[in-house]
Amino acid sequence: MDRDQVPDVAVLYRRSWPRLIGVLVSIGGSRADAEEVAQDAYVKLLSRWESISKYEDPEAWVRSVAVRTLISRLRRQQVAAKALTRLTGRRTEVVAPPDGESLDVAAALGALPPAQRAVVVLHHVMDLPLDQISEELQVPVGTVKSRLARARQALQPLLEVKEVPENA
Repeated sequence: MDRDQVPDVAVLYRRSWPRLIGVLVSIGGSRADAEEVAQDAYVKLLSRWESISKYEDPEAWVRSVAVRTLISRLRRQQVAAKALTRLTGRRTEVVAPPDGESLDVAAALGALPPAQRAVVVLHHVMDLPLDQISEELQVPVGTVKSRLARARQALQPLLEVKEVPENA
């Protein structure tokens, strides 16, 4: 990498880091995991900057690498947790204490499989069109649509607003 290219990477990093961390935390729930995955994505970017800098949206490339890496990590954690449960007979799930409505959304998202969670966050939080999500996750548009539909179906009962009687 030329020294002239460093400012471009630094600008991209400063501009996209907070947004990427927000997306990854929304998908994965852990800021530590989000930061680690994001760092790995930016390291990969550095080694490929000469070609990626020519892309229309280099940030989309970084986000794609980070989201796919996080999904893989979450899947491996789920497999390990299931194996541990089978071996020990005990569940090892950590549940955060409730602290408001935002946690209800986070808990509802956390109930989704990682791939569905990623599609929901990319579409509804990042406001990305389905074809861009398809490209970033390297899956067909139909898969994105079905994941989004299943996620919406699963989230609907979890996020319903329950009316409280006036006399309560």
